[in-house]
Amino acid sequence: MNAPVAPPALSDDPDKLLAELETLGTSLAKVRESIGRVIFGQKDVIDQTLVTLLAGGHVLLIGVPGLAKTKLVDTLGTVLGLDTKRVQCTPDLMPADIIGSEVLEESDSGKREFRFLKGPVFAQLLMADEINRASPRTQSALLQSMQEHRVSVGGVYHQLPDPFHVLATQNPLEQEGTYPLPEAQLDRFLLQVDVDYPDLDAERRMLIATTGVENEKPRQALTAAELKAAQTLIRRVPVGESVVEAILKLVRSGRPAETNVDEVMKHVIWGPGPRASQALMLAARARAVLDGRLSPSIDDVVALAGPVLRHRMALSFAARAEGITIDNIIERLVAPLA
Repeated sequence: MNAPVAPPALSDDPDKLLAELETLGTSLAKVRESIGRVIFGQKDVIDQTLVTLLAGGHVLLIGVPGLAKTKLVDTLGTVLGLDTKRVQCTPDLMPADIIGSEVLEESDSGKREFRFLKGPVFAQLLMADEINRASPRTQSALLQSMQEHRVSVGGVYHQLPDPFHVLATQNPLEQEGTYPLPEAQLDRFLLQVDVDYPDLDAERRMLIATTGVENEKPRQALTAAELKAAQTLIRRVPVGESVVEAILKLVRSGRPAETNVDEVMKHVIWGPGPRASQALMLAARARAVLDGRLSPSIDDVVALAGPVLRHRMALSFAARAEGITIDNIIERLVAPLA
């Protein structure tokens, strides 16, 4: 049995930690059940999104229109008891439309002063719909908020709510009028979740359930305070030494300058940084707890390698011309771990 790597918070009583994890597991089962009332199929998408929120991160959802990406975000806001706001990204969207702006007001006495009007970023769950349709200037307005959980307007910092999560959607097909997200902002997303079509059975159930007179409504299963406590608890989950080594080996093997994997040296122009290792560690803990386990395994690392790494690596032009994809490279990297 592997000895656990104990972060400072693991001075807790093990029995108490076990009881808290079991209680959280019961709550997460209710969360899954409530989401399943309105989102049909898409189990991996739902689980990966929940993993992101439990780990305290942001998620990028990529898929064609009509796959319930927006509905998933709305449902999560209800089920987790979060204050939710939505921004529809367009080329003419300005930074002030997201973070807010100062207005000049005059009091009855004639005194003039600026007052800050908060934008939609001041929410616990912010949905940025079609984020790649916003201009780079507007995209950058989200960068500080995603990393620091605060915004700066007129030289004054304004703290965002806690917890704070950005769930962004992106359409991979309609490329006209879109602006690729910069690498620095992509790296702020804990996971990139690819949303595919539902299977036949799920689509049949969805067809019947959503075309009647009344549609099923999601029910709240957690509060914002309980989600915040769960995020703290996730960071106390012990991780075995073999899992730590697997994470380090996987991430470092994706860097052209440090790897001995031929496909990476030949086709990858830049690889994942340390933030990828941090994301894998947190996400593996969250996935284990979501599945009712008390510590993560190497299987969690393998399962999360794609969502964690695919937006943190870039292929050369020659590789893309040959039809090679990032997922092909990631499959090669995780093969020794599987």
